[in-house]
Amino acid sequence: MKEVIIIGGGIAGLSAGVYAQKCGFHTTILESHNIPGGNCTSWKRKGYLFEGGMHWLTGSSNNDVLNSMWRHVGALDDSVAIHMAEPFMEYDHKGMPIRIYRDLERSEKHLLELSPADGKEIKKLYGYVRKVQNLAMPVTDIRGVEVTKKRRMTLSFLFSALPALRLMGTLTKKSRDEYINRFTHEGIRDMLRSCTTENSGIMPYVFTMGTLARRDGGFPEGGSLPFSSRIAETFTSLGGKILYNTRADRVIVENGKATGVIAGNQRFDADAVIVSSETLTAGDLFDVPVNSGWLDDMKAKTKPTMCTFISLGINADLKKYNHSIVFKLEQQIKLANETYEYLSVNNYAADPVYSPQGKTAMTIQLSGDTYDYWKQAKEEGRYGEEKEKIGNMIIAAIEAQFPEAAGQVEVCDVATPLTYQRYCGGWKGSWMTEMTPGMEIKSYPCIIKGLDRVYFAGHRLMPPGGLPVALMSGRTAVQHLCRDTGTLFISEEE
Repeated sequence: MKEVIIIGGGIAGLSAGVYAQKCGFHTTILESHNIPGGNCTSWKRKGYLFEGGMHWLTGSSNNDVLNSMWRHVGALDDSVAIHMAEPFMEYDHKGMPIRIYRDLERSEKHLLELSPADGKEIKKLYGYVRKVQNLAMPVTDIRGVEVTKKRRMTLSFLFSALPALRLMGTLTKKSRDEYINRFTHEGIRDMLRSCTTENSGIMPYVFTMGTLARRDGGFPEGGSLPFSSRIAETFTSLGGKILYNTRADRVIVENGKATGVIAGNQRFDADAVIVSSETLTAGDLFDVPVNSGWLDDMKAKTKPTMCTFISLGINADLKKYNHSIVFKLEQQIKLANETYEYLSVNNYAADPVYSPQGKTAMTIQLSGDTYDYWKQAKEEGRYGEEKEKIGNMIIAAIEAQFPEAAGQVEVCDVATPLTYQRYCGGWKGSWMTEMTPGMEIKSYPCIIKGLDRVYFAGHRLMPPGGLPVALMSGRTAVQHLCRDTGTLFISEEE
């Protein structure tokens, strides 16, 4: 039996571990944190559970090919309820709700009734969404690997991909504001602006709506921690080992081949190593500089997605409000070089997992590169003070929007990019890659020529990343391992 060491117990590392164990390898995961999941995480504060990772899951529907992969690694099974909230999102425009539904016809009809003058643009927008509605993420096998069940690119996928690719070419040429200003209705413009960024353009919104329209993108009951833990439990039930609080320091390479990993004062011998920790800093794990064109290309082109994440525990029942609410701030919030005009709120009042009876857990994400700001505050001893300051700004905005919350916030937890870096290991606390206009959508290889028996997995290997990419990259890494060792790859069952 071949010994495999996996660096990192996030979704990519856990998935790689399950696939490797099922293929007959003896696998050990080294995880620096004391829990599994990496960025797919949540945490408890004074009786509240705050969801800091998953907000919806591609592959949650059994109509999606990714679903069989999630089931294969144990993340989902028939006992896990999938919530499909409707409406998916509600934008509050001066007290008037603008609702976005998973049901395309319902969404389109709602917007047409709201603004008949924008009928042409609304129909065009939903025409874009329909072009990508059937575009599921392709799952294929690498060349030369022997598998129990072959996965090939189907004609139906190619037919659905062609119009989507043409659309991507069209949409990435237009700036966000250039597109949004086609609409005359102020509320629709604000709603679209609140869901996008200047760098991303309108494309991510269209693709997100396409995913939701095929009745995918649900929320597994319990959220991130149970989701990650189920994969970890599947892995250990297959005989794999997870060593928590164990940070890998160096991959041992002898004669161009990986032979183990150093973690602290321990050496772990291995026949192969899968690096599923942050790919942007993977080179730091090697004594000799790693020569890789694709790794250099990734570093040059990656614009990391970071956030300051504010979680509130509120002594009020806010079930009457939608789960996902976006509203325009009466007074903009400034943080470092970022200015926030809108707040996007996740309201967990309807889910008893997240808060005690009659109370509400709420989370707010402030996206933007504020890493250097927080790092400087930490170095100057102002870190706690600055966290309290931004927390108070958010509390004031929430109390103004939700009158029942006034004076009832009993927990305020602020996680900065430094927090995510410390616990999850992402570069500058980044958890995805930002899509920018004209950015090439491509997959990076998970191997480096001249570096034998070292494989890479993780969300960076295909922008923008996220849970599905982490899952698939773990699978691909093990397929390379199987091909190199002449091992049969155990495929998913439909």
